[in-house]
Amino acid sequence: MRAEPNSPIYDDLIGFKPEGLTPNAWAVLAGVSRTVWADMRRHGNPSRRTLEKLLKAAGSSLAEFEALRISRPTTANDGVGAGVADKGAPDWGSAQLTPLPQVAAFAAGLWGSRDQAIALMELRPGKLCGNLPRPASLARDGSAYAVAVVDDCMWPRFRPGRILAVSPNVPVVAGDDVLVRLKASVPTAVVPVLIKALAQRSASGVELRQFNPDVTFSVPADDIVSVEKVLGELF
Repeated sequence: MRAEPNSPIYDDLIGFKPEGLTPNAWAVLAGVSRTVWADMRRHGNPSRRTLEKLLKAAGSSLAEFEALRISRPTTANDGVGAGVADKGAPDWGSAQLTPLPQVAAFAAGLWGSRDQAIALMELRPGKLCGNLPRPASLARDGSAYAVAVVDDCMWPRFRPGRILAVSPNVPVVAGDDVLVRLKASVPTAVVPVLIKALAQRSASGVELRQFNPDVTFSVPADDIVSVEKVLGELF
């Protein structure tokens, strides 16, 4: 009997498979059931949660996977259902998406207490480094943008030089990576920001975690302009 062809999204995912693991072993490592894995292999249409689990186990991200699929031509039967992308977004691989702007970013010394060594960054929204392929899940998110990692304060989560996709419109929850815009002491075109992991959020402010050095600290609500979700690495 002739074997059924794999779905296009399955073939794309296999390119992210960790070395030394079979596809089934990768699914087990990621906590994806045999039924879900087999259905995705044959028919596509995995949920966003399934993709996130598989890519996390492979040391990658959904944003990086989306960028790969945007960069190649797709067919009408690409095997991706509406459940994969954010609600309301078109199917992955939609043609002619507008580019994602990359905002200029710079290291800006330390924030808060000097003995905690909390790394601070600066964004210059009026200065763009260029434009990048837009993930399809951000097709309708006109506020989304890209930013480079300029230091090693979030190593090993993010390496210096990596490009992150950020959205002010996606809700954040504890455990998410976030970009926190801080109020500047004087009006300026430069915006101080912190890229950290969100430990907790309340009316009084946020509790953030930095990995290198490992420190958890609080930022009062009065010092915060916005808390924006880091969706993952693009490149």
